[in-house]
Amino acid sequence: MSKRGEQIQADVLAVLRRHGGPLSAYDVLRELHAAHPRIAPPTVYNALAALTERGRVHRVESLKAYIACQCGSHQHASILSICDDCGTVAERVAPDLLESISGVLAETGFAPLRHVIEVHGVCAACGTGQALS
Repeated sequence: MSKRGEQIQADVLAVLRRHGGPLSAYDVLRELHAAHPRIAPPTVYNALAALTERGRVHRVESLKAYIACQCGSHQHASILSICDDCGTVAERVAPDLLESISGVLAETGFAPLRHVIEVHGVCAACGTGQALS
């Protein structure tokens, strides 16, 4: 990989970490324009794909967005909880659950290639606010 490619990936990851929440590829592109005025969408998509493949970034499928990985362990797929009120995305790992899901699917002959588990709801902070209203 070229030094420019490594720098773009580092910058993309920094944007996602700085924002803290989900961003679309075009949101990332807008953030990078100051440092990289000639950056094009394919460059951002390539960086996001490489970072996702390495487990540094997760694609939030239902939001068509990306977040920086929030945990240090990449041996297992993540479970993403998405607050429909404030947009917070939290990441958890539950290896036993994923093994169980894979086992159930294997009974039908299905071979999962990757797990994407997203759960929409209301986070504790927003739920507390709703309880008070």
